[in-house]
Amino acid sequence: MAVIVLALCLGEPTLDPVRALDAVLDPSNPLHPHVALIRLPRVLLGLVSGAALGLAGALMQDVLRNRIAGPEILGVSSGAAVAMTAVAVFAIPLPLTALPYLALCGAAVAGIAVITTVGPTSDPHRVVLLGAAVSALASGLVIALVSLGTEGNLPLLFRYLLGSLGERGWSHLGVAAPWLAVFIPLALLMRHRVAALALGDDVAAGLGISVVPTRLTALVCAAALTAAVASVCGPVAYVALLSPHLARWALHTTSSRRIFLLTPIIGAFLLAAADLASRIVLYPIEIPVGITTTLLGVPALLLALHRQSATR
Repeated sequence: MAVIVLALCLGEPTLDPVRALDAVLDPSNPLHPHVALIRLPRVLLGLVSGAALGLAGALMQDVLRNRIAGPEILGVSSGAAVAMTAVAVFAIPLPLTALPYLALCGAAVAGIAVITTVGPTSDPHRVVLLGAAVSALASGLVIALVSLGTEGNLPLLFRYLLGSLGERGWSHLGVAAPWLAVFIPLALLMRHRVAALALGDDVAAGLGISVVPTRLTALVCAAALTAAVASVCGPVAYVALLSPHLARWALHTTSSRRIFLLTPIIGAFLLAAADLASRIVLYPIEIPVGITTTLLGVPALLLALHRQSATR
């Protein structure tokens, strides 16, 4: 709630909470378009997108039994970016509501490539190397596509590829919301089965869990959550990776079942707070939120790698 209040109040003009609330509720207020049509949908999009990415990270880390698995590590975000870049560069006439489907196709291709190549191993270094290879390939394709772009769409395209909530309104929230309304509850309903998978395939099978269908469903759910966010916000980095780690740290536990409900809350706060900081720290210059989350996520990734190496 505090993030919502700050997001509505801070910026140009800066408002107190009472004036901000009045601007939201009163259509005749001259500040109504700025607060209710720009600031409010932006912070709500940040909250739901952060929750989705947090759950995607928790799903991937548990079903792959790897604490550094995530959309950016497995190339899922990069795959979605390739698909979205192709639409922008070639000006493919697709409705806004069709973009999540396209992003999901790109995410699925990249994710499947990494998972099938990694095989049954849970070695974090192997996952990172193969994920980096697929991400590098996808990044190369993005660069090749960008080179075909025009001067008119390149600035907007670059902001998208860095991850941004700027210039997002109710229409963008409306595109992502139906997907998130389906797959966020699905992810939460799967938490007990996913927690069993985190204990190992043999243990999960002994508990009556269908291992392969559960793993496949969880990965599809994670890819869909990531694709829905990427279709409107771009490939926002490291929120999915960092949120489960912060949940484990906050609860002082590695129990997947216990951290699952806290992870989307942390993801929502992390992305919304990072976007708020990106918007006001260097005002009037706005930093793409993906840069802010990367500055937080890269040290967290290095720390996670170090801790996994130390416990092996």
